[in-house]
Amino acid sequence: MTENALMPTYNRFPVDFVRGEGAVLVSAEGRRYLDALSGIAVCGLGHAHPEIAAAVADQAKTLIHTSNLYGVPLQSALAARLASAAGMSNVFFCNSGTEANEAAIKIARRYAHQRRVQNPVILAFDGAFHGRTMGALSATGSARAHAGFDPLLPGFEHVPFGDMRAVKKRIARGDVVAVMVEPIQGENGVVVPRPGFLAALRALTARHEILLVADEVQTGVGRTGKLFACAHEDVVPDVLTIAKALGNGVPIGACLAHNAAAEVLAPGQHGSTFGGNPLAARAGLTVLDVIEREGILENAAHMGERLQTGLAARLADCALVTAVRGRGLMVGVALDRPCAELAARALERGLLINVAAGQVIRLLPPLIVNAAQVDEIVSTVADLVEAFAVEQSSQRAAS
Repeated sequence: MTENALMPTYNRFPVDFVRGEGAVLVSAEGRRYLDALSGIAVCGLGHAHPEIAAAVADQAKTLIHTSNLYGVPLQSALAARLASAAGMSNVFFCNSGTEANEAAIKIARRYAHQRRVQNPVILAFDGAFHGRTMGALSATGSARAHAGFDPLLPGFEHVPFGDMRAVKKRIARGDVVAVMVEPIQGENGVVVPRPGFLAALRALTARHEILLVADEVQTGVGRTGKLFACAHEDVVPDVLTIAKALGNGVPIGACLAHNAAAEVLAPGQHGSTFGGNPLAARAGLTVLDVIEREGILENAAHMGERLQTGLAARLADCALVTAVRGRGLMVGVALDRPCAELAARALERGLLINVAAGQVIRLLPPLIVNAAQVDEIVSTVADLVEAFAVEQSSQRAAS
């Protein structure tokens, strides 16, 4: 790996991948790895999906970009598909999840101005991760992510995730114009709120004419076994952001809006040079086609249940494990101590995972993963955790 010309913004593992086949990646040395991370929830349909590859190649030799000064038929078609599937009104396209969340923040700010709210507040949650641009970073509820980037933007406050009493208390002050929430907190360790939390949040925000912004950048496009995680509680937010899996690796983000939020932005108030160009839109349409035709949501739900129950059974007697949690193919194995080294150990075993929040093994395999691959993930992760537990016990005894 020769990276001297790159800014040192990543701690990379010592492997270069050069080819992919479904849920498998192949290194420059020819070694095969089972991918239980999907490029951090991006390649939901796996690597080198033949239909997506063909569509992108065909579009690349037809038309890639014209800008949003002109009509983009594929963009309009994708917007219609997404709006219909989500029960939303319209869509703004961009290039990433953080850009989608920036659009959501701007919608909330414009909404506040239209309602003449003085010093408006966007309420978010402790542990949330909404992106790395300054607006999305200010909405993020992580001191570690904030460190060194002060001053953050004003107008953002945070309350404990899942705490409806804290939400109600803060809303009662009258200056909250939007509540921004991830249905499941991914970067914070696959934290799932109690059942009914999203529905209660939807009812409360609707009653106070506050926008509910659902950040589904990681949970959206099938990750949890439904196209959008909000659907598990029949919630339709005012703003819904997605990215990651929508292009299966082709950069695309989308901010969907509904009700009053859909009428907030006017020409000239927001834009994106590359957003929703023909190549990205074609990729998004093809992803939706494959999801609908090949039973991808059902597979994600069934394989996710197999993954979660398999891990829970194997690790039931491991004292270090505090929880096995998640929904669909978004699963976390929480330990009672830091375990970042397990990602490198998994790599040595030919499995790609990562560790979120310092002590949660996060698993995000492709939505096309099969039963044998799920069982391999369960076996390898359980072996690693059990060996880690023995090592930790030995160290404690020696001290």
